[in-house]
Amino acid sequence: MTDQPPRSRLEAILRAGHFAVTAELTPPKSAVTEPLIEKARMVGSYVDAANLTDCQTAVVRMSSFACSLVVQNEGVEPVLQMTCRDRNLIGMQADLLGAWALGMRNLLALSGDSPRIGDHPEAKPVFDVNSFKLLKMVRLMGETGTLANGKPIKVAPRFFLGAAFNPVSVSLDSMVKRLERKVEKGAEFVQTQMIFDVQQFRQLMDRVVAEGLHERVFVLAGVAPLKSVRMAEYMNAHVPGIVVPQPLIDRLKKVEHQGPERVLAEGVNICLEIIEGVRNIPGVAGVHIMAVFCEETVPDIVTRSGLYPRPEVQWEATP
Repeated sequence: MTDQPPRSRLEAILRAGHFAVTAELTPPKSAVTEPLIEKARMVGSYVDAANLTDCQTAVVRMSSFACSLVVQNEGVEPVLQMTCRDRNLIGMQADLLGAWALGMRNLLALSGDSPRIGDHPEAKPVFDVNSFKLLKMVRLMGETGTLANGKPIKVAPRFFLGAAFNPVSVSLDSMVKRLERKVEKGAEFVQTQMIFDVQQFRQLMDRVVAEGLHERVFVLAGVAPLKSVRMAEYMNAHVPGIVVPQPLIDRLKKVEHQGPERVLAEGVNICLEIIEGVRNIPGVAGVHIMAVFCEETVPDIVTRSGLYPRPEVQWEATP
């Protein structure tokens, strides 16, 4: 991890040893910013930074770039997301320069879901690079002050660089090796896919700690309140990397007859139990709350988990 001054509040929180809290905000499917502003104001004081997804599941929404600027103007530190699916090298680098110039300091590098699963299945995926190469490119832009073609940049972006990490795979070895590759390419923090099996995640983190990777990268465990039985079953069937154990689905089914609000309340309870579990796992530096279409639960989750108020840290914005 770098010895340079922190570039963002999120980095300062993590480097100070505080347990970080980030949350995901879903951009609107229109050119109206008011719903996003409302979400930003609702979660702002409860998180250290908020991710703005980049056309997640290949469905067209307002861009992560625009949404990051919107929430930043509301006093919420953004985590800009960038997928390799929709931009070539020219577009990527242009957006990186623009984002840095506008004050964005956190970046999550992603490959991106295939257009085939989204609302424009006929769209052509770009993939000039994958997430590993994007991490390396962004890191080298900051370290060497050059574009991907080797030409110098007068003011180069030096993002606090993050990556996604799927804690559910064919083997512990493959997961640890994939994480190590992302760290070698430039990842300074990772946010995992949604975790519902704490014991399985503990086994993975035991290996991460044994390899010393927790000293090279900050791991934020992904957690989520299950909104409905249908949501849980859909994710099991259609979302790679997410496994919701049947006992958790059964808990939701037991209260389903009491209505959707009661189901969501049980989903929040499950989320709180998972947060309590992952906080006790060595090597976990924070949580990333993915309250999909129920961002209103974030303040309650953060408060009831004992993570509010958020700590104060000293840092200066990087010019």
